[in-house]
Amino acid sequence: MFNLAVMTSVCPDLGLEEIIALMRRHGYQGLEPRVEWGHACGIEVQLSPARRQEVRARLEGEGLAVSCIATGARLAAPDPGERAGHVASLMGYIDLAGDLGCPWVRTFGGPRARDQELAGVVEYVAEGYQPLLAQAQARGVTLLLETHDDWSCAAPVRAVVEKVAHARLRVLWDFMHPQRMMEKPAETFQTIGPLTEYLHGHDGVYAEGRMQIVGLGQGVIDHAGPLRLLAGAGFAGYFSVEVIHQRQKPHDAEGVMRQYAGAFRELMAGL
Repeated sequence: MFNLAVMTSVCPDLGLEEIIALMRRHGYQGLEPRVEWGHACGIEVQLSPARRQEVRARLEGEGLAVSCIATGARLAAPDPGERAGHVASLMGYIDLAGDLGCPWVRTFGGPRARDQELAGVVEYVAEGYQPLLAQAQARGVTLLLETHDDWSCAAPVRAVVEKVAHARLRVLWDFMHPQRMMEKPAETFQTIGPLTEYLHGHDGVYAEGRMQIVGLGQGVIDHAGPLRLLAGAGFAGYFSVEVIHQRQKPHDAEGVMRQYAGAFRELMAGL
């Protein structure tokens, strides 16, 4: 069972009520706030307890949910002080997720130290998650390590999760980034499929050596293959649309939500 979610980076200038209206119009079930970027929906760690209750009740009253809190925390930050800051911020985001009834908090590995073997970096990252696990367990929240940046390939991500060896750390499979690293979806699935609890989808084409985001199904990123593999394995989570728009700059939030929702339904019908 796949549910469709949207990250607030698609609609950074829209307030919560406007987002709810678009989610209902285009068949989305989950909202993924990209915190730390000052999006107009206002879902941030600074929310008062009363406002957290209001946001949760408003979404649940519409049959919607906060699907994931998307943080920018980087557990591979080579400077221990910087990493400690990310860990401290995640404590607050775990509580925010728990208060909003949100099951997942997204984290990054981030750029890793280049003067160490990867095995040592994996151990360092796994160590960074340890102080968070008891709180995550208590709040019913699972941390997700995304296939992104220096952790786009699946094997190091799996190595971190296996090293932590705790049910409250799992994987967010962003379909684009492993494929950018020339990893085939079947290879990614074999490596992290059973550990995957959340998905990011965005399509793109290569233009002058860089990835340019386009509509779902209009680019070179295979979404049908990994969706089929996950469906066969009984995946029950969210496919979240991640298209990044800058605040107060021209963009078509509803157009993206409409196109991705329609293309996603076509993909699901073809599985």
